[in-house]
Amino acid sequence: MLARASTASVLTLAVVGAGLVVPGAAAEAEAATLATKALNIAASKRGAPYKFGATGPTRFDCSGLTLYSFKRAGKTLPRTAQSQYNKTRHISASQRQRGDLVFFHRGRSVYHVGIYAGSNKIWHSPRSGTVVRLERIWSKSVWYGRVK
Repeated sequence: MLARASTASVLTLAVVGAGLVVPGAAAEAEAATLATKALNIAASKRGAPYKFGATGPTRFDCSGLTLYSFKRAGKTLPRTAQSQYNKTRHISASQRQRGDLVFFHRGRSVYHVGIYAGSNKIWHSPRSGTVVRLERIWSKSVWYGRVK
């Protein structure tokens, strides 16, 4: 019986301690959980009207929606789309995951941001006269960022 208890303890330690063996694994898992929470929060705001400068909880502009969603998930972002881009870890389109930020740009200037929902779609608050919605990415002029 003691031998079984020792084996179980070793297996438990191996499973529990596994994150410590792989550098960065815990941080990546935490980022994925944060991103999923933020994505779900953004989706829950479907139909909320656009209002320039608004950061929620009932009206949003584009960066206001991303700021609100990540803040509710536990991470503070800067206010504007450009500042949010500057604060994220830049990733390629092939690395993007649900919950990453999608930045639309002209030249070097970021003018819009949304949260990647998978299948080439984002949750975003587009412009005056519209509401928070899920929409296909309409441009090739996008950059991706992962909230750290």
